[in-house]
Amino acid sequence: MSIGWKLHGDGRTPPPGEVVRPDERLTWPRTAGIGAQHVVAMFGATFVFPVVMGLDPNLSIMMSGVATILFLLIVGGRVPSYLGTSASFVGAVAAIRAAGGDSATVTGAILVSGLVLAAVGVAVHLLGGAVVHRVFPPVVTGAVVMLIGFNLAPVVATVYWPQDQWTALLTLCFAVLCTVLPRGFPARIAILLALVFGFALSWLLDATAGKITSVLPGQNLLDASGKPCPAEGPYCVATAFPHDRLDFGAVGAADWFGFPGLHAPDFRTSAVLLALPPVIALIAENTGHVKAVAEMTRENLDPVLGRALAADGAATALATGVGGSPTTTYAENIGVMAATRVYSTAAYYVAAAVAVLFGLCPKFGALVAATPGGVLGGITVMLYGMIGLLGAKIWVENRVDFGDPVNLVPVAAGIILAIGNVTLDITDDFPLQGIALGTIAVLVGYHVLRAATRRAADAAGGAAG
Repeated sequence: MSIGWKLHGDGRTPPPGEVVRPDERLTWPRTAGIGAQHVVAMFGATFVFPVVMGLDPNLSIMMSGVATILFLLIVGGRVPSYLGTSASFVGAVAAIRAAGGDSATVTGAILVSGLVLAAVGVAVHLLGGAVVHRVFPPVVTGAVVMLIGFNLAPVVATVYWPQDQWTALLTLCFAVLCTVLPRGFPARIAILLALVFGFALSWLLDATAGKITSVLPGQNLLDASGKPCPAEGPYCVATAFPHDRLDFGAVGAADWFGFPGLHAPDFRTSAVLLALPPVIALIAENTGHVKAVAEMTRENLDPVLGRALAADGAATALATGVGGSPTTTYAENIGVMAATRVYSTAAYYVAAAVAVLFGLCPKFGALVAATPGGVLGGITVMLYGMIGLLGAKIWVENRVDFGDPVNLVPVAAGIILAIGNVTLDITDDFPLQGIALGTIAVLVGYHVLRAATRRAADAAGGAAG
């Protein structure tokens, strides 16, 4: 026995009907192979989302490994999961940056959200899992997940897609085909395969069609008179200019080994308010993942649901505390477990160690940062839409009745407020906008209407009696 894991059977493939439990392992070479699959499965989304949020992908990859180890320790190894970069905060980050926030503001806001999630996890551990469903019923969690995804549509339309529309379209088509046509593991790494395709396509177009003329955000900044200016803003905007789709200059100049750049968070109330709504999505996401793992491992994991939520919150706070991106348990890796029937936490420790090593390679980070905007445009169309439709999936699975106005009205209002990025100015320097405003409308509206209808029903019953 090594590091607390029992060898399952002969250490080879588990027999039909059997699974490798979290406290078991296969032989170390096979465990390393499974760990490598987990790295590939989490890889695409874990480094795409930091790029989309404007954070350091190297640091995010490294901290995802650290976060996974922290998670496994807190849950006592009972919930095998990998913590990759969370997509739930992408909309909030876009809003924070649009309001003038930098990376320190972004990570400071998400750090507070991580602490809130950790506190929710402690409360759930003490009070029981039922409290989650009372405060955040499926109609609310589904709406919040949906508005987070659909709020991102303008980012695709105005930032990524215009940089190279045909590369974006072809990358999108390839990603869709990779998701639907292959069976098994290739379908689970469709995003990674689409990225490789997009890189190859961009290189081919540069070699055959030459440079493309488009706008690159933050580059070629000119004022109204056509003179260079230092920072993007209302009177200083990025203008179209000829450029290569794919530029490996920074990759060649980067070192093979080096520590990612760390930075301290900055805390602003307006930014924190924008980053709080995704906590609801993370509660729903983590709860669903714990239940999925419980079903596959045939073990009751309700007693550790609170610890899983607290662990994810603590991991997010730790990662963003040094400048990394938020974390969450990954469905992609749960899919790998379902395909292999290997739930060993040993494989996750291997994957976490590999992620840390990737994070210590600046050349890898430069390669990620070189991802063409058109490629991101194609991928984010699908990713953002899928995030939004996960909300609808929550409604369908829980049979939410939209014939009931208590469900219909606050959800309808909240989603429009979020998608339209509507702003409510509480004071001159305290706005509620988009995701934050939409989430408050759904959460408060639902509970107020539910309480009002119950009071009316009780009054009617009393009068009848």
